[in-house]
Amino acid sequence: MASEADGWVRASASGALLRVRVTPRAAQAGITGVRGQALSVRLTAPPVEGAANRELVTLLARALAVRPTAVAIAAGAGSRDKRVRVEGLDPEAVRARLGAALSVDRPTRHD
Repeated sequence: MASEADGWVRASASGALLRVRVTPRAAQAGITGVRGQALSVRLTAPPVEGAANRELVTLLARALAVRPTAVAIAAGAGSRDKRVRVEGLDPEAVRARLGAALSVDRPTRHD
């Protein structure tokens, strides 16, 4: 059973639909975890002429081990809050493939 924290990914007709919040112009690109109801992603590219959107598609495709053509921005191309469609993966597969990245959201002990 999915928890409320899993609201960032849901099933779509051909795969999964992800809620993503991006931070452009970050020092380092990567998936930083789930914040609220969205997957948090940092991008090094600026939000100019689609550069950040292209980087987001490439980053998610690599993290999910799918072709870049299987990842598309469904809504929010000009916004930090986006809906990203992933063809061929169900929500459970998306969560499983992003498992290591999503563990960032768990508290870390600093002994």
